[in-house]
Amino acid sequence: MENRQGSLSIHSDNLFPIIKKWLYSDHDIFVRELVSNGCDAVTKLKKLALMGEYRTPENETYRIQVEVSPKEKSIRFLDNGVGMSAEEVEKYINQIAFSGAQDFIETYKDKATEDQIIGHFGLGFYSAFMVADRVVIETKSYRENETAVHWESDGGTEYRMSDGTRKEHGTAVTLYLAEESQEFASKARLREVLEKYCGFMPVPIYLTDVDAAPETELIDPADRREDDVVLETIVEEAKTEEKTGEDGNKEIVEVSPAREQLKIQKRPQPINDTNPLWRKHPNEVSKEEYEAFYRKVFMDYREPLFWIHLNMDYPFRLQGILYFPHTDLKYEAAEGKIKLYNNQVFIADNIKEVIPEFLLLLKGVIDCPDLPLNVSRSALQNDGFVKKISAYITKKVAEKLTGMCKTERESYEKYWDDIAPFVQYGCLKDEKFEEKVKDAVLFKNLEKKYLTLEDCLKENEARFPNRIFYVTDEKQQRSYIDLFKSQNIDAIILPHAIDMPFIQSLEAKNKDLKFLRIDADLNEALCEKEEASDEVRETREKALVSAVQKAIGETALQVKLESFKNAEVAAMLTLSEESRRMQDMMRQYGMSDSEGTFGTAGRTLVLNRKHPLVQYLQEQVVVRDGNKAETAGNETPSESAEADENAERTTKTKGLTKQLCEQLYDLACIQQGSLSPDRMNAFIARSNALMEELTK
Repeated sequence: MENRQGSLSIHSDNLFPIIKKWLYSDHDIFVRELVSNGCDAVTKLKKLALMGEYRTPENETYRIQVEVSPKEKSIRFLDNGVGMSAEEVEKYINQIAFSGAQDFIETYKDKATEDQIIGHFGLGFYSAFMVADRVVIETKSYRENETAVHWESDGGTEYRMSDGTRKEHGTAVTLYLAEESQEFASKARLREVLEKYCGFMPVPIYLTDVDAAPETELIDPADRREDDVVLETIVEEAKTEEKTGEDGNKEIVEVSPAREQLKIQKRPQPINDTNPLWRKHPNEVSKEEYEAFYRKVFMDYREPLFWIHLNMDYPFRLQGILYFPHTDLKYEAAEGKIKLYNNQVFIADNIKEVIPEFLLLLKGVIDCPDLPLNVSRSALQNDGFVKKISAYITKKVAEKLTGMCKTERESYEKYWDDIAPFVQYGCLKDEKFEEKVKDAVLFKNLEKKYLTLEDCLKENEARFPNRIFYVTDEKQQRSYIDLFKSQNIDAIILPHAIDMPFIQSLEAKNKDLKFLRIDADLNEALCEKEEASDEVRETREKALVSAVQKAIGETALQVKLESFKNAEVAAMLTLSEESRRMQDMMRQYGMSDSEGTFGTAGRTLVLNRKHPLVQYLQEQVVVRDGNKAETAGNETPSESAEADENAERTTKTKGLTKQLCEQLYDLACIQQGSLSPDRMNAFIARSNALMEELTK
């Protein structure tokens, strides 16, 4: 072939600047594109061999070699695949590949960030110009008598072609890096990118620093291979030790015989796993292999709870493994990672257009060769084929959960605390998923038993039909829990933020169902039946209620008296379920603090008329009011002095009564964990003052 030059057919002269501009944030994808091209070339040659159109030499091993030269600031991608003839270079590089890149950019350049092409797939060979000022191709076709071809371009619209010097079939693409991309002239940086995108490609990939001194290793002569490069034969002398014999005499004993070892160039190790775990049949994979794969891919030292192995051939091809990770939601967010692959080539993480959003809480890999990748994200959302993929994944996850709940109940209960937020989120986001798993949703009760929704309703059916009581904080609500337990009333534990929207969803779907927090109200099971009230008691209790409201300074606070079955509890604070949910919702939007926007709205301070402290307060209020009535008329001098003494004593008692009322209220608030910093400081100061008063 005579040397020739040519111009790429282009509608504008800014193709390569556009490539660099629009793909700047993901400019490492050139590695994936060029290695993928090499992988495709090798795969095609393997198929030709199977068809009898090519005979593979006896000692040939298919591979992709990546060579980096920090000195030359260059990277070379080599494969021993089908290679190309001059006509094929003209067709595939100058026409098809270029047109594909042009179409890609035309599609991509006007798209907003959220509408990017998935994984930026489709740019192909011309992704090299994202990082290189000059690109050289040396290629030779697998067909006999074909001449090798040399092609190069400096990143403009001009290219040069001539006969090449390559002797073996395959292709070598050399990139001479631009100044701003010389970070890639590093073996460590390239290894990072190769492991990210090409860690599971089906052809072995080897990485070499051509400027570095060869690494070496020692082997036994019996382990030598034909392709080993022997640098030196090392003779290790026998090792001896001085030991004391049975007769007490010392002697020299040989503990290790003399041996030869060969010092060889370190055998190259592929950086990728060509047969990843998801391609194997589940019956062929051990528990240890699943766990090792999880640690390798997700860098998580904790073992996964369990996993789902996906394998489907029709109507689409899909393989993968989804792991349910161990999470501690008290200290970390529930954030997973689903890696999407296409024919073992990494595309992107967490593609919500393909994978149901709630599944992104899991960790896993999904390989779908049939997935359309050269389309935008918005197009994927409306793609019927993609919807089928999403529905299949959802179905398999639901089947795994329901199957475990039925046949592996003990293990399922052990995992439930970790997977509950995921299952609940899935139910909220996907009605079909909810319908499939609703009988596998569990609730943990006060006795740490796991119940279904139906079980929960049966627990309190006799006394509280269609009512389920719940706890959100076992420590703060301890006194309420003790009250419930003493009366054999069950409640479930809902510790996560997602529990509230979930139970509201259940209430919306079950008209008569009602969830109530255990401090929402003191029901008849916790209080004794009211005796017939007389006018005197009503008057006394009204006076106490008024005095407590005045002492606390919260006129909007509801105060009432009840006879608790548990006489040890002086007072409890309740908040209606409706008010609490409204406050929680507003708080989520940053519109309320613990006592700010709503104050005491919806709260009721319930005093236990059987408790000595409440009885003492009532007596003090009655005595004080009685003294006021008695001293309202004319008095003698001696009576006046006595009245002054009584007034002083009354004032002192009044101050103590106010302190006790405030203390009683604050203690009830603490049970709900709702004291503001200022109130807490006042509570501590008052507690100190009351203890000091006891010492007098």
